[in-house]
Amino acid sequence: MIAAVRSPAAGAVVLFLGTVREMTNGRRTVALEYECYAEMAEKKLAELEAEARGRWPLSGCAIAHRWGRLEIGEISVAIAVAAPHRREAFAAGQWLIDRAKEVVPIWKKELYADGAEEWQHPHDES
Repeated sequence: MIAAVRSPAAGAVVLFLGTVREMTNGRRTVALEYECYAEMAEKKLAELEAEARGRWPLSGCAIAHRWGRLEIGEISVAIAVAAPHRREAFAAGQWLIDRAKEVVPIWKKELYADGAEEWQHPHDES
């Protein structure tokens, strides 16, 4: 993803990787399961990229989100942005992950060590 966004015009490249963590609210997680409406998710991610390019002077932008079962430590989402300066690159990257959690139809289920399963609302976590 970094190679896809790098440019001689960019003085800053920011990469965000969302990874599956072991502990959530004091409970041990063994895996996550992501489900999505693929056509709509891809459309929404493309719309977010276009909006980010309109808001900041980005020379590169790439977004990828996985679905299915992911184990501890695996990467679930990656966002890479390149801009002339770090302020714009960081702002665009943060905006993209925040908006993606709000509008992209991808749902996450926590699978806990005690056998419990729980769907997570995107605004309940950081």
